[in-house]
Amino acid sequence: MTRITTVVAALLLFGATGCAGLSKYTDKEREAAANDARAKEATAKANSLESKLEAADARAKAAEEKAAAAEAKVAAAETKAKESAEWAAGSEAKAQALQAQLEQAKKELAAATEARDALQIKTAALVEKSTEYENLAGSLQKQIQAGQIELSQLKDKMTVKLKDRILFASGSASLNPEGRKALDAVAGAFKNLEGKNVLVAGYTDDVRVSKSLAYKDNWDLSSARAIAVVRYLVSKGVPPEMLAAAGYSQFRPLAPNDSPANRSMNRRIEIALTAAEEAPVADAK
Repeated sequence: MTRITTVVAALLLFGATGCAGLSKYTDKEREAAANDARAKEATAKANSLESKLEAADARAKAAEEKAAAAEAKVAAAETKAKESAEWAAGSEAKAQALQAQLEQAKKELAAATEARDALQIKTAALVEKSTEYENLAGSLQKQIQAGQIELSQLKDKMTVKLKDRILFASGSASLNPEGRKALDAVAGAFKNLEGKNVLVAGYTDDVRVSKSLAYKDNWDLSSARAIAVVRYLVSKGVPPEMLAAAGYSQFRPLAPNDSPANRSMNRRIEIALTAAEEAPVADAK
């Protein structure tokens, strides 16, 4: 009986001890499971955070790329704006240069037009003078061929030159018959002239006038001969208002007075025709 009691007691003690040990094992297992769960949760959170971090990195990289692209666009826009400004400045400069060229072209055109008009007027005047010269030469052709008259044209002046031996005797201012015939042809050519001055100029050589003559010196003689020609032309119908007379004595020779031939050349009457608006001036020799 005592032995059974002891065994029972022992079993009871073992059971109590075994239950206590089993209880402690279950708590550790639970704690380990809880730790494991917490670890898994932490790992999951870490994985989630890592994913989020990668997504954030991706967004940051995309934002950085967008920012770089935007910066590039801004730089391109600034470059384009600068180029546009430079182009605009260049265009303005070109426009100003073109405007200056246009103004210069207008001036040149105006000058060319003025020159053309002046040339046309000058050409018309030359044609008119040429026609007048041809008409005058035609009227005096016989006298020119006979050597009584020489006809020349210089710029705006036509000159009819007659040697004194044809018109006058030596030391005289009276027209001889041959001289009158030559002047008849001149008067016929001058009658219908319009808008002209006619200057009759007398010239002598350097031989002094004889004291027995009516003239003091070559001034008197050259002037008297010019006046005689003017009066004869008036008598033949040449309008007196277009005529004038001048004496130049011996001081405008055509050649040196060192030979009879040269002295004969210097003794002459010149009849100069100029435009009416010009003062009648004899050719200075």
